[in-house]
Amino acid sequence: MNKIVRETKLETPAGQPKSDRKTLLSDDLLDRIGDRAAGYDRDAKFFYEDLEELRSVGYLTLAVPKELGGQGVTLPEIVREQARLAYRAGSTALGINMHLYWTGAAAYLWRKGDHSTDWIFREALAGKIFAAGHGEAGNDLGLAGSKVVAEPIGDGAYRFTGRKILTSLSPVWDWLGIHALDNSDPNAPKIVHAFIDRQDPGVRTVETWDTLGVRATRSDDTILEGAVAPAQYVSRVLPAGPPVDPFVDAIFGAAIPPIAAVYYGIALRAFDLAIEGAKRRVSPALNGKTYAHHPYTQEAVAQAAIELDSIWALLERISGEWASDFDHGPLWPAKLLAAKQHAVDGARRVVDLATKIAGASSLFRKNELERLYRDVRSGPFHPPNSDATHDVIGKTYLGVLGEPA
Repeated sequence: MNKIVRETKLETPAGQPKSDRKTLLSDDLLDRIGDRAAGYDRDAKFFYEDLEELRSVGYLTLAVPKELGGQGVTLPEIVREQARLAYRAGSTALGINMHLYWTGAAAYLWRKGDHSTDWIFREALAGKIFAAGHGEAGNDLGLAGSKVVAEPIGDGAYRFTGRKILTSLSPVWDWLGIHALDNSDPNAPKIVHAFIDRQDPGVRTVETWDTLGVRATRSDDTILEGAVAPAQYVSRVLPAGPPVDPFVDAIFGAAIPPIAAVYYGIALRAFDLAIEGAKRRVSPALNGKTYAHHPYTQEAVAQAAIELDSIWALLERISGEWASDFDHGPLWPAKLLAAKQHAVDGARRVVDLATKIAGASSLFRKNELERLYRDVRSGPFHPPNSDATHDVIGKTYLGVLGEPA
């Protein structure tokens, strides 16, 4: 089995300080999580048992600074942990990532001397769960725009009305980080970034999550019917349009590389399963030798191996550069999005090759490859989706990001 998912001491990118921190995800824990994944998928059931086990080992405080009582894990280490978790349960890793990226964003700001979101650490250490409320049907602007209305109600507080989709962790979240449009001054529209308490009477979950893949994330819709965020939970009020602010930088850096790592982990699992199968399956056309001796199998394996190595190389470099404050300047969003897009596109290709290597058996529900094939399809839809990602990257390099169409 590939060492990236079985090692107990995490490797460190070149140029980064070495870490002797042991992984929180033991082989036994990962095996239990892996054993539950098929049942969660079949029943579209949320991963309650996984969550409790991950909570018990401190996984939910990975990004919380050690000085404040957390694990103090760096982004490259979180990327590795998420890849290892996704190797056994992609839905669990993807759902947990929505919590990790809010704690990771707060940690990024804390290290920069910005303490506006330090309250997130207190809540995370108390066992509270954070989720992301950025997805909106029909909004292809991402954080630059919103269809959810933010109404200022005085003293820095806002009231929110609208619908959020793709709300992973919907059965369990305590705090939902959202963005919404304040158009009270049509000449100066603003994007409000705030956190909503689930106990607010203006919050309602609608069960909509009956999907092709990543079913255990339970990413149901969230309806905001006048939910209020007091001023202390309003993190930023920014001009509408492409955002330029450390808070948004923090979201990008904490969320995007670990999302990419999830799809890498899914693809790596599919690759390893296909390799194991090819070594067992016997081909009559090869006089009883295994499919490992078949030239077509060898070619497919080579293509998948090259793809996996290129995904990991870019993801490792970008996460390492982010952790070391490497100066990409205004190119940072494009760099982060490129790593994610390369990972989700490449992961789909790897899983497709894995099913080709495995043959028709991969069509059957009892074959784990069938679930991995479905799970990996969701990658390009993560906000920002593939179209929005290419738009941002292209315009960034051309120097026209933010200009009127």
